[in-house]
Amino acid sequence: MVAIVGTYQNGYVKLDKEYHSNNPVKVILTFLDEAPTQTEKALSLSDFSFAQSQKNLENFKGSFSDTVIEEKRLEL
Repeated sequence: MVAIVGTYQNGYVKLDKEYHSNNPVKVILTFLDEAPTQTEKALSLSDFSFAQSQKNLENFKGSFSDTVIEEKRLEL
C-alpha cells in the first residue's frame, strides 16, 4: 500500500508527487479538512527581526544558550 497526499478541486485530484503503475490500481479517497489556500500567509525572512529579538531579550538576565538547552531537555 502506498499513501500519497494530494488536493481535490473541481472534480479532479492533483497528487503532490507522481505515482506510476502499469496496471490499474484501486484507490481510497479520504476527504480531510479543507486544504490551506494560497492566500494564507507563510513565514518569510522579513518576519524575523534581529532588532525585535534584541528588544524582547533586553531584560533577560542569564544565558540564552543555557535556557534553550534546558527547554530542549524538558521536551525529551
